[in-house]
Formats: sequence, structure tokens, C-alpha cells
Amino acid sequence: MTFDTNLADFLADKPEDLGVAILALAKVGKDLAALISRGALGGELGCAVGENLGGDQQKALDVMADDVFAAELAKTQVKYYASEEQDEVITLNPDGHLALAIDPLDGSSNIDVNVSIGTIFSIFEANEGAIESFLRPGKEQIAAGYIIFGPQTGLMLTLGNGTAMFILDRETGAFMLVNPRVNIANDAIEYAINASNYRHWSKPIRAYIDDMIAGVDGVHGRNFNMRWVASLIAETHRIISRGGIFLYPGDTREGYKMGRLRMVYEGAPVAFVVEQAGGIATDGKDRILDQTPTELHGRTPLVFGSKDKVTRVAAYHDLPEGEISPLFGKRGLFNV
Repeated sequence: MTFDTNLADFLADKPEDLGVAILALAKVGKDLAALISRGALGGELGCAVGENLGGDQQKALDVMADDVFAAELAKTQVKYYASEEQDEVITLNPDGHLALAIDPLDGSSNIDVNVSIGTIFSIFEANEGAIESFLRPGKEQIAAGYIIFGPQTGLMLTLGNGTAMFILDRETGAFMLVNPRVNIANDAIEYAINASNYRHWSKPIRAYIDDMIAGVDGVHGRNFNMRWVASLIAETHRIISRGGIFLYPGDTREGYKMGRLRMVYEGAPVAFVVEQAGGIATDGKDRILDQTPTELHGRTPLVFGSKDKVTRVAAYHDLPEGEISPLFGKRGLFNV
């Protein structure tokens, strides 16, 4: 169902400065969508140009997107700008009162293979200090969302009163509201995890996945499908659209104890969007939005999606070590 309103109309009765910042994000998103859709015709967007503070390879479009977002947001009331592509917080508008964290182009390693990529953003009321504006619990966000560049260009947005879905109408250039309150399905048969890392996972994560793999012969009594796109935006949008669970746990590899996703730029905004759509987001055990990052580029394990599935993962962590095996699910705790 399509609703007769676009993003500007939707934001008309919201705080003006917040609305202006979100419209600036949408404007850049629309321009990036046009560039990305050209693929190789738009230049070598996927070529490596460096490395960010977290050790991730930067693509040409990563840096380009960061520059364009910063330039557009400098015209708004965004005082502090924290980007995954920048080492430190940047002051855009000294007189502003908003703090915006952004992953300008999530999934950029997929640019050349035409897989959905996107932008993730998070907005707070600015504190007196620049970095202090972001090292705070995710539940203090006043807005969060993402723009996905795929077969359609979509915008998912929450202002703390539900999650709304918009689709870019390429004919008019407007993001049109298609669902004012998204709800993540609870009864879904898909899970997303990088199974190649199985040997490095903790026992609770291995046990959870073992029980999913057991399918109709296991405690669940039904078969499941595994999905893994290696693009957080694509994984999130699929779960928002049709339910399921995403897991990027920490593991025993060097540098992966806390997973690879960043709390400020990915974990907190995705968690806010997911919770406002009726789902749950944890680090495997505890709620993401209750946690306070200690570093601007600090990482977190991330498990999110349908309530029943995310809750079950936490329950596996609560079991005594000796009871964690692919078969322990037959105990009463997991008979559902």
C-alpha cells in the first residue's frame, strides 16, 4: 500500500532542525543512488584508496560519500559529525545542537558485484563535548535509519515512535512513504551468519546454529534457510522486510573478540531501527541500546531480528557450560 505523503510531509510536524538534517541525508542519498546505479559507467567506485582507523579498506565511493554527506550536513544544525571514515569527530556547524554519526557507505566491498549497499546514520542531541556526544547509550538516540541502494532505493527511519519505510520515486525524486509502521515478522525461517567461522565461535553460538541446522529433526521441528550477503544493510533490510535473525558474534580470532561491527556507526542505529520495528537487538546476551561505547570506533558483537529467535540466543548463553551441545535443546527450556 502506498501512502499519499513523501518524506518532507512526514517530517513537517517534527522538530524542524531534525527534519532538515534528515532531508539533507535523503538528498545526498538520492544523488548517491544515481551514481551507484551507473556502475562502471560512473568510474572506478570500488577501487581501494586507503584504510580507515579500524583497519578496513576504503573504497573510492566510501571517501566520496563521506565528503558529500559532511558538506551537505554542514548547512544544517549538525554540530558534531562522527564518520566511520574519519579518525575523529568533526565540527560542522559550531552553532548547531545535533550530533550525527554515520557509516557513509556500508558494504562498499560489494560495489563491484552489484549487491545492495547503503548508508547508516544515528542522531543525538549534542553534548558539550564532541566525543562525549557519541559515547553514550544508544537509547538516547533521537533518530536513526539507513538508506539502501538496491533494486529500489529505500529509506528506513525511526524517530522513536515506530519505524517507517520510504521508497525513492525516481520519476519525482521524492522519497515516498510506503509503510508508516514496519513490524518484523516473528515466524520466519531464515538466519544470517558467516558459517565459515564456525570453528571460531563460542559454544553457545555453535549450539544455537547446530539446532537450526538440525531443522525438522531437531528441537525446532522445522527447517531453516541460511542467508549471508556480507552487507549489513542488505541483511538488515531483509530481516526488517520478512523477519529472521542476523548474527555477527565475537570469536576467537585475533581482532574479532568483539566482532567487527562498530557500536556507534552500526550497532546502535541498527538496534534502534530494529527495536522500533518490533524486533530485538543484543550483543548475544544483553540489549545493545543499554550499552555505552567506550571508543568512537569500538566494536560490538551484534545479534538482531525477530524477538523469539534473539531471545533464544540469549538463553543459550545462560545455560551451564556442560549442557551446551547440539542435543541439549531437547531439554524443557527449548521445547517449543
